[in-house]
Amino acid sequence: MKDFPIPVRTIGPGSQAEEDVLDYMPMPQGMETFRAPILPELDEVVSLVRGCAALREALVQLGDAVQTGENRSVSLDGLPQADLKLINTVLGEGEVSALVSRAGDNSFELRVQESVFAGVWRVVQTVGGRVVSDILELGYVPQALKDTARQDIWEAVPRWQGALPPNVQNAPLLLSEIEDQWKQWQPGQAAYVVNLTLLPMSVEDIGFMDHHLGTGRVLILSRGYGNCRITNTCMPNTWRVVYYNSQDLVILNTVEVTELPDVAQAAKEDLEDSYERLKEVLEWVESA
Repeated sequence: MKDFPIPVRTIGPGSQAEEDVLDYMPMPQGMETFRAPILPELDEVVSLVRGCAALREALVQLGDAVQTGENRSVSLDGLPQADLKLINTVLGEGEVSALVSRAGDNSFELRVQESVFAGVWRVVQTVGGRVVSDILELGYVPQALKDTARQDIWEAVPRWQGALPPNVQNAPLLLSEIEDQWKQWQPGQAAYVVNLTLLPMSVEDIGFMDHHLGTGRVLILSRGYGNCRITNTCMPNTWRVVYYNSQDLVILNTVEVTELPDVAQAAKEDLEDSYERLKEVLEWVESA
């Protein structure tokens, strides 16, 4: 018997080798959601009168912040460690944190940590590692972040003279566009977002742009969905916002012209929801 002259090939799903494989960039896998704090036993709360009073005052001030839209604060200075531990346990840690430094002073730090109740912020100021101020700030975002960003603004916009550095092509036009936007920006205006991920920007373009925008002293980290790093520039109301996936690869790189990016602050609905949640927790605490 002679060999069949035509090779036999099977057909159907899985019968053919796939030459091209789609390789998608991994996206964020987890999302931060509200988790009720693990509360201490009731008999442990009975003696913590000052801690309970501070939480009760925080609830009152949070309600006032919801009504007025203005930040309120409650001082935790001088509270005994046991009372602070109760407050730490009840508030927990939320998805947004921030760090503010002082130019030329490595000993100064202002640390901000959102609690599990959106809009309830712990703001701790240290000098030389020693706590000099510890407050709860109730509002959309701590005022110190906005104030520091305003203080970081350069008096003059830097201008490049002469030939551009190698591989810098698109950054100058982009800087001109951003400057036009922050000059025209008005309070209450929607953020103007420049998506650098979609633009033909070289590494040198990005470096040139960041050099001319400057880098301020405010660093904000948000873990809401993946990770987001926010820094203020030295231009008015201009921020660098970079999103990372679960493998710390950049998935979105932007410049935002706004008073403060929305991802860094709570919304009015968040504050209203936090008020109800905190009220429920305090009812349990005060039942002791």
